[in-house]
Amino acid sequence: MKSIDVVVVGAGPVGLLTAIELTLAGASVLVLERLATPSPAMKAMALGPLACEALQRRGMGAAIAGEEARNLAVMQQFTEQNGADWRARMGKYSGHFAGLLIRKDAQREPQRRVRAVNQQGLEAMLGERARALGIDVRRECDVTGLEADDDGVTVTWASPAGEQRLRCAYLVGCDGGRSPVRKMAGFAFPGTAPTTTFYQVMADIDHPERLLPLGWRRTPRGVFSYGPVPGRLFMLDFSRAPENREAPVTREEVEALLRHISDADVRVTALESGSRWADNTRLVDTYRQGRVLLAGDAAHVHSPFGGQGLSLGLLDATNLGWKLAAVIRGEMPDSLLDTYTAERRPVAEAVLANTLAQAALLRPDPQSGAMRELMTELMQVDDVNQRISDMVRGLSTRYDLGTTHDDVGQLASDLHLGDSTASLYDLMQEGTGVLLDATSGNAASALAQASTQRVHCVAVDQGPSMLIRPDACIAWVNAEATTHGLPEALLRWFRRGD
Repeated sequence: MKSIDVVVVGAGPVGLLTAIELTLAGASVLVLERLATPSPAMKAMALGPLACEALQRRGMGAAIAGEEARNLAVMQQFTEQNGADWRARMGKYSGHFAGLLIRKDAQREPQRRVRAVNQQGLEAMLGERARALGIDVRRECDVTGLEADDDGVTVTWASPAGEQRLRCAYLVGCDGGRSPVRKMAGFAFPGTAPTTTFYQVMADIDHPERLLPLGWRRTPRGVFSYGPVPGRLFMLDFSRAPENREAPVTREEVEALLRHISDADVRVTALESGSRWADNTRLVDTYRQGRVLLAGDAAHVHSPFGGQGLSLGLLDATNLGWKLAAVIRGEMPDSLLDTYTAERRPVAEAVLANTLAQAALLRPDPQSGAMRELMTELMQVDDVNQRISDMVRGLSTRYDLGTTHDDVGQLASDLHLGDSTASLYDLMQEGTGVLLDATSGNAASALAQASTQRVHCVAVDQGPSMLIRPDACIAWVNAEATTHGLPEALLRWFRRGD
């Protein structure tokens, strides 16, 4: 039985990014995936700004731009053919809250935007990055057991080659909302039971023009959306929860519901792919039990409104990866891992709350309709629109690092570093932290005295000075030419001394 630093269960976007973060930080990683190939079903159609920034910091900026350009071209052609202009819409709006549009002219940081990168494209670019790093991703490996103790975890899985076992120092479950890892490890997963069924399908429709106009449509019988790519349907059935979420979605099922909700005389002539979800909303009490940790949907599930779930999970991966690797390298104490739950769980709580609110605003009953009318009026107020925008895009995220400084705890956007040709994110490609020194060398001296590893120091002409963690969290700021508080921040996040 071999041993390895970390076994990551799940080769979806969250599992792959977790493996990439760990590998860049020096940990040995094995990824186990139940499926033989990535799922072809349409899932997320876009990435939030913080998730895109996380990928840009790891060398995938060009891949994001290329994937978005391809998707936008398809959307533009389709929407023009159906009496709309997707690019014009994107010039004015950045997303929605329960179908109510979020305006760009009311945003605080409009350059930090949602990108049209779908989940299939995202998995492809993450898979390519994982291969370039030499990460071992094994498919058709179904984890059947785990035994955790104070020293590590023994993992058992079934594969085409037979039963396999391996010993690892830590195991990370990135295996989705029905996570076997979460269940086997005994994590509590409280929340609300499902009441609604969601469908997202790719289908051929005999008279798609009868489903126009494009976009979200709330009717007395439910909600549906057609587009913005050919054949894509999103439907909400508020009358019931799914009897069996794992049962295949059928053409007849989709056709009957579409005709009922839209009241349009249409037929579904072929079904390319279909997914079914529920609105059960659950969150683990802790993201860590000893040497077993969870990330992504394994730790939190909610309805898909606003496309927040994928970004939420990717940010879990970037928060966890560098911390876990630092503990494995022996440079940081095991207690650093407790900050993973402390920082990420409140973010998930906020997402769960706003998706529950969106579900309430979309229900077809008169009470929800009255609340929706009120919310529509409030969204015309710039401050309200901005607040909703920051919440859905994740820009209101701020980890509590025990200081009242406005910037500390926020995730830094990319910065141009004075006369340097490099930007902040250029310096973070290998997963290191960054110290921006505007103190004429005083901060650099403090860094040298701390004997801190994996922090890149760069002198800048203009302040403030900043210590930025590998996940882009701002850990220390000083607008003066002093290093007050820097040694403590370095010890807290990068090394506690010999």
